Amino acid sequence: MMILKDFVKLKRKEVNLTQEEFAERAGVALTVIRKIEQGKENLNLEKVNQVLKMFGHVLVPVNAREIFKAKDQR
Repeated sequence: MMILKDFVKLKRKEVNLTQEEFAERAGVALTVIRKIEQGKENLNLEKVNQVLKMFGHVLVPVNAREIFKAKDQR
């Protein structure tokens, strides 16, 4: 499992976009992309989902026990 900042940065680079270009295409301010990629904790979840939708993903609540349980079974 990848953390949010690494996921967004990797995906953005895979499509060969600068932060500015990506922000424009995602319809968010450049500061939103920068905050996400810097790992800031005070993010607007609506904006994060707007960015993630560019890659066919959304941020949703998951049961942490299930994640750790699946991790331990590997």
